[in-house]
Amino acid sequence: MTIPTTTTTVAALEAGPVDAPDSFVEIELPVGEINGRDLLVEVKAVSVNPVDVKQRSGFQPQKEPKVLGYDAAGTVIAVGSDVELFAVGDDVFYAGSIGRSGSNTQFHVVDERMAGRKPVSLPFGDAAALPLTSITAWEALFTEMGLKTASTGTLLVMGGAGGVGSVMIQLARALTGVTVIATASRPESMEWARDLGAHHVINHHNLAEEATDVAPQGINWIFSPFSAGNVETYAQIMAVRGAVIAIDEPAGLDILPLKSKSQSWQWELMFTVPLYEPESDSQHHVLNRISDLVDRGVLKTTVSRRLTPINAENLREAHRAVEGGSMIGKVIVSTD
Repeated sequence: MTIPTTTTTVAALEAGPVDAPDSFVEIELPVGEINGRDLLVEVKAVSVNPVDVKQRSGFQPQKEPKVLGYDAAGTVIAVGSDVELFAVGDDVFYAGSIGRSGSNTQFHVVDERMAGRKPVSLPFGDAAALPLTSITAWEALFTEMGLKTASTGTLLVMGGAGGVGSVMIQLARALTGVTVIATASRPESMEWARDLGAHHVINHHNLAEEATDVAPQGINWIFSPFSAGNVETYAQIMAVRGAVIAIDEPAGLDILPLKSKSQSWQWELMFTVPLYEPESDSQHHVLNRISDLVDRGVLKTTVSRRLTPINAENLREAHRAVEGGSMIGKVIVSTD
């Protein structure tokens, strides 16, 4: 295959709401340089995450169009001079980096250390739903929380039917001994969380009472994608020296209520590795482990909605769905 020099891309010309004409525009852009550890991937599917919505609506004015997309699956069609982990023809999946151009494009350049082997048991679309949420869940559980196979205690997964929560429930059940409590409020989202393996599903609208009922000794770890207004409740329902691992950044967050029980607050951002530890191949290994778990039938994809093909109209619709705040699982956009 001749290495392409341009790529058909869906980009934002300026920051704006989901329905603004310039928020999703199909244009032709240069492929860009393929440096030492880079792969050039023919993208077959992408998925949309809250970070895409945040980036699209709030990026600073810039000379070049903003290309979003932080989940992809596709086939390697060219490699940089120092590539060690993949070869032309390999199928990969990855989340990439907010420090580089995104994956909403026909041909995408990504560092091989950010990519993993696509699960052979999944089509490209179902695979594209997993990278960002799987890395986030894995790092939260096993890096920030420090859980091990023999770990016990209680884990509260806020937003259990969301993208990250859907993977975290499965990983915690499969790879640790903790009791998993998930929050949801609608019948369909509660059923989703139960089907993924949550021991208990409680309503976040009645969090303090229901969490205390199922974990009267206190919760050891809380995964929090929705922290605003919840700190005092977290302090109340957590055990002494319990820990919150958050992925959001509400303005004016006050964590002082955690002090009296010596509780802690940490953040998980999967882009920390590509931004600040670019030489690390940790996310490559995480994604390969995720791929193995999928192919063994231990972990399943979290796709709940599929759109095709990859174009401005469908990416706009995917953003609209994520922005609505009631998504169960993930929405993917694929070439077929």
